[in-house]
Amino acid sequence: MWLFYVLASVVLVVATAAALWYLRNEKRRIEQSAQEARRESEQILEEARKQAETLKREALLEARDEAYRLKAEMEQQDREKCAELQRLERRLAQKEENLDRRAEALEKREKAVQRSEAGVQEAYRDAAELVKQRRVELQRVARMTVAEAREVLLEEIRQEARQDAARLIRDIEEEARREAEDRARQIVALAIQRCAVEHTAETTVSVVPLPSDEMKGRIIGREGRNIRTFETLTGVDVVIDDTPEAVVLSSFDPVRREVARMALSELVLDGRIHPTRIEEAVEHAWAHVNRAILEAGEQAVLETGVTGLAPELVRLLGQLKYRTSFGQNVLKHSIEVSHLSALLAAELGANERLARRAGLLHDVGKAVDHEVEGSHAAIGAALLREHGERPDVVRAVELHHEESAPDMLEAVILMCADAISASRPGARRETLETYVRRVRKLEEIAQRFPGVEKGFAVQAGREVRLIVKPDQVDDLAMAVLARDLARRIEEEMEYPGHIKVTVIRETRAVEYAK
Repeated sequence: MWLFYVLASVVLVVATAAALWYLRNEKRRIEQSAQEARRESEQILEEARKQAETLKREALLEARDEAYRLKAEMEQQDREKCAELQRLERRLAQKEENLDRRAEALEKREKAVQRSEAGVQEAYRDAAELVKQRRVELQRVARMTVAEAREVLLEEIRQEARQDAARLIRDIEEEARREAEDRARQIVALAIQRCAVEHTAETTVSVVPLPSDEMKGRIIGREGRNIRTFETLTGVDVVIDDTPEAVVLSSFDPVRREVARMALSELVLDGRIHPTRIEEAVEHAWAHVNRAILEAGEQAVLETGVTGLAPELVRLLGQLKYRTSFGQNVLKHSIEVSHLSALLAAELGANERLARRAGLLHDVGKAVDHEVEGSHAAIGAALLREHGERPDVVRAVELHHEESAPDMLEAVILMCADAISASRPGARRETLETYVRRVRKLEEIAQRFPGVEKGFAVQAGREVRLIVKPDQVDDLAMAVLARDLARRIEEEMEYPGHIKVTVIRETRAVEYAK
């Protein structure tokens, strides 16, 4: 047991010695590491001090250079400013010298004017004395007093006044004669406008009568082959409904509708209805209608005396034979407008031949307006331009519905003639009551808008003009008012063509000089 204690004591002593030795070595190593770290830190600090000194010297050198540069710039600027101040001083000195010279010159002029005024006053006194002496001398020579001379002078003035009055009266009479002539022309134009020439209102026939309702089945054919062939060849829609003994033809093209009417009438009379016979009938109808179109165009040209038209224009005029507007035949309307335009142009001293030609051609666009987009006036002008028509005729046709401001007298005459032919009693199928109702409706719609002072329907209801109150409607509100009125008319009314909306605003400034 004691051996165990001895061994434990020995082991403990050995372990303690080993631990002490390890601790001593570790302490020595730590002290060496600390000394090395201290030396490295001192070395780093020394290098940092050296770099700081270097940067400091470089910064001082750069600051010194910058200071020298700024000093040089400031000195240069000072020198420039001094030079500029010297120049300004020289200019001011020169201006002072000029002002001094001008002041001296003005003083001299003032003295000269004073001397001149003194001379003028002296001359005025001499002249007054001379006038007095002359008056006495004139009275002695003329042997009359001042009152008698005044009477003679007044008598001469009276004579001159009578002569001036006579010339004025003559000028007034000539002006009155000219105004009377213009007034007479206006009266003649109004008389032409109110004339009621006999005019037949026609409509294009679109209903073909049948001998019996059994004919409808033959027109339709087996499985509809006859009616399909007919519609394909003519370009019209054949409407077969419950209407007894009648077939309705529908198409926007009046020429095709007339061809279909003639062909179907021929087929009904013949009784043989099959695709081959339909082709023959349609071809025969086309030939007949083309001859009728050409004859109608040539007859219109011959009746109006218009020459030199292109053949295609003559054909387009002939197509108007099958075009109607409110029951009024457009070809007869064009002939009537041509005559009226020539009469108005002759009375108003305008170009009669131009007015007659434009009147005949003004609605030529209606012959193709179902095929081309746009207004018939623009379409007609394009057609005339395409076929080499005169520019003044093209311009008159283009302006006859006031789609732009008229810039030639013949265009205004054409507008008047067109309105006369379209709106006079008997020209169109529309009754007077319907026309008056439409015009009143237009004016009533116009009066509903706030700020409207007056509203007028003109051009046979094709245009409505508003006179607005300038203190309630400004220039920007005018455009809005015109657009709103146009939309209201579209919503509440039914009418042919288009209706032009014109808003008029007038502002006046009046002052009196007292």
